[in-house]
Amino acid sequence: MTIKDNHKPRILIVDDEPPVLNLLKDLLCESYNCRTAGSAESALALMKEETFNLVISDINLGGISGIDMIPQLSAAAPDTVVMMISGNQSIDCAIEALRLGAFDYIKKPFDLEHVGFAVRRALEHQSLVSAKRRYEAQLEKLVKRRTEQLNHLSYHDAVTDLPNRILFEDRLSQAITQGTRTKKTVVLFISFDRLKEVCDMLGYSAQISILKEIAGRLKNCVPESATIARFEGYEFGLLLTQTGVKKSMEITHKIFEALKSPFVIENHEIFVTANIGISVAPEDGQDSQTLLKNAGAALTRAKQQTTANSREFYAPDMNVKAMKRLALEKSLRRAFERDEFRVFYQPKIDINDNRIIGMEALVRWQHPELGFIAPDDFIPLAEETGLIVPLGEWILRTACTQTKAWQDEGFNLNVAVNFSAYQFEQQNLTETINRIIMETGINPESLNLELTESSIMRDAESAVKILGELKKTGIKISIDDFGTGYSSLT
Repeated sequence: MTIKDNHKPRILIVDDEPPVLNLLKDLLCESYNCRTAGSAESALALMKEETFNLVISDINLGGISGIDMIPQLSAAAPDTVVMMISGNQSIDCAIEALRLGAFDYIKKPFDLEHVGFAVRRALEHQSLVSAKRRYEAQLEKLVKRRTEQLNHLSYHDAVTDLPNRILFEDRLSQAITQGTRTKKTVVLFISFDRLKEVCDMLGYSAQISILKEIAGRLKNCVPESATIARFEGYEFGLLLTQTGVKKSMEITHKIFEALKSPFVIENHEIFVTANIGISVAPEDGQDSQTLLKNAGAALTRAKQQTTANSREFYAPDMNVKAMKRLALEKSLRRAFERDEFRVFYQPKIDINDNRIIGMEALVRWQHPELGFIAPDDFIPLAEETGLIVPLGEWILRTACTQTKAWQDEGFNLNVAVNFSAYQFEQQNLTETINRIIMETGINPESLNLELTESSIMRDAESAVKILGELKKTGIKISIDDFGTGYSSLT
């Protein structure tokens, strides 16, 4: 079966002697797609228009010699193999041709069978060289692509593809140097509420979906010149350049508006709120670290507000309070180890006969330097640090132990203990309470757990299950702040 010309290896034969040119063409044209040229100049011109697997050229050509043509052929077509033919019997010509890049060298007069063998060997070599070059090119592209991907990942968040903190700080540093008195650089530090609890409940795929949706909504709220970055967890940074304070306030309003519609994730409607801390250069700092730190201080103040979707601009006193809070957190961790907490009992009195019928257990922190610290000042901090769980268990145990002791002395009393939302969400809550009841010996009916409505409604389905389990123990449940968070509680 004859191979189609477009599938045959292509050979260019170059010789200024027509008999030799025709002889080689007749010899090779049956198996290969052959073209001829009578000079090096013609061959080089043809190479610009067509590609060849092999060039067979005489050394002694008029004009540009075959030897001088080799480097030009290699530059024009690196994958093309060159084979030289010459009637010069000197070995020096052969050595020079091979040194310049020729693959093989055949002397005239030549044996036709030998020429056929040499051509086949040269084409095999060309195939290997071409395959090797393609592999190297593919490898180079792959390395380049992987390098670009790694560079991108170094400066972007893998989930949202937003810039990460490193790239954000770099752009912030550049923006600070370009800011003016009227066109300022503004940093917004954004933290989204309740997302961790929701994502812990719905799983990792829900977390990815929510983060991507947040990134999309933020992009719709800012100009193209702004930089949105994901820092870590559910915290984002927003950099506004060459702008003003009024514009930044308009953008925060857009963000809050964008969050009003629910996030629909896996058939769940999730409502998200955010807190925003804002710092402005150069008033609040003249370097990126200071601006970010001050925006963080403003964010902390925003989180302390009772209303959802709060924003705060940085004020100098915030860092003082932040340092005080940091010192208090450090002391709080040691307080539990040093037994600095005290439980006081506020009596409940029957106004008909002024008889004490029960009490509420109230915890206070007896700080060695600051004296007694009220719960409002350290309970939120205990919740943020996770200390509320062991602290709450200690309060419950202490209250039950003391109540049982008074009951043994003949006083018919019950005790109420406050439980925070973080305690209520512990998976082993019922087991912990039952264990404390058994260890202290208190009658379960003498124990009253006080929960806020909002703590129960954080996860209503789970709350129903836990309340059912607690009811079976015999203890009483009281709902505090009823109606402040929801219009009704079924």
